[in-house]
Amino acid sequence: MTALPDKLVACVGFEWDRGNADKNWQKHRVTRAEAEQVFFNRPILILPDERHSKTEPRYALLGQTNDGRLLTEVFTMKGKLIRVISARDMHRRERRFYEQASSKT
Repeated sequence: MTALPDKLVACVGFEWDRGNADKNWQKHRVTRAEAEQVFFNRPILILPDERHSKTEPRYALLGQTNDGRLLTEVFTMKGKLIRVISARDMHRRERRFYEQASSKT
């Protein structure tokens, strides 16, 4: 598991771009509440998403909701706010990676 980015530790809330919030529900049936829960539940795995960080730092997150739903999210930071760009169910390969990494802690 990687340490939380310093900016994330100082986070005070979430900022939702209307398009992304609706897109996550329409495409993946992930609610805003579920996407936010993942940040507070452990274990959590956060990796830099360098491939998509052309204009701003982005991160990929693997974690779970309060009900145990395993999600993959891409997010960025806007000041002290988290902006979720994408949230969806983990793919099989991501689940294996998350479970292996989680068992090492």
